[in-house]
Amino acid sequence: MIERLVIDDLTLARGERRLFAGLNLTVQAGEAVALVGANGAGKTSLLRAVAGLIRPEAGEIRFEGDGGDLDPEEARAGGLHLLGHHDGLKSNRTAGEELRFWAAWTCGSAEGIACAIDALTLAPLLDLDVRKLSAGQRRRLALARLIAAPRSLWLLDEPMAPLDAANRARFGALMAEHLAGGGMIVAAVHDPLPVSARTVEVGAA
Repeated sequence: MIERLVIDDLTLARGERRLFAGLNLTVQAGEAVALVGANGAGKTSLLRAVAGLIRPEAGEIRFEGDGGDLDPEEARAGGLHLLGHHDGLKSNRTAGEELRFWAAWTCGSAEGIACAIDALTLAPLLDLDVRKLSAGQRRRLALARLIAAPRSLWLLDEPMAPLDAANRARFGALMAEHLAGGGMIVAAVHDPLPVSARTVEVGAA
């Protein structure tokens, strides 16, 4: 279980353009961090680097557990979720098929799937093709993997954007429950998160 994320003197680049340099960030169990900054500042790239999808130009990303440093590959494989701005759902599957696929992919359980369906009120959507879902419904379906396969670290890119007020409140309660259980959240946002969060500006001069 990841109990601490440590980012030390990190530099990220996109092609020939340097996004930011010398970023330091430590996230403890039970803490949420809101990444803010201009479009193109590197918020999404930072999330992807933590998830192991982008190689830093310089610096280090570490994951710590109860006994010290964790193997980065193992920590990423079983200890975090990355939910990008695009939901990554297959439009030719039903919502139920897609939820079961992602739960299996992330080692979720039948109990976890049931909890996700209840927590995000997905039952009326399960037999519908994903292509027929609204943007908000698709986002709720994508968020369900966080509940179906619990992991310590949530990396979220604009998670609230397509949600209406009721579902923002519902997901805010799920975030608070995750943090209360020792989880961590790092989210790239334009709007404030519905939980207490430390703000970190990315790409600041």
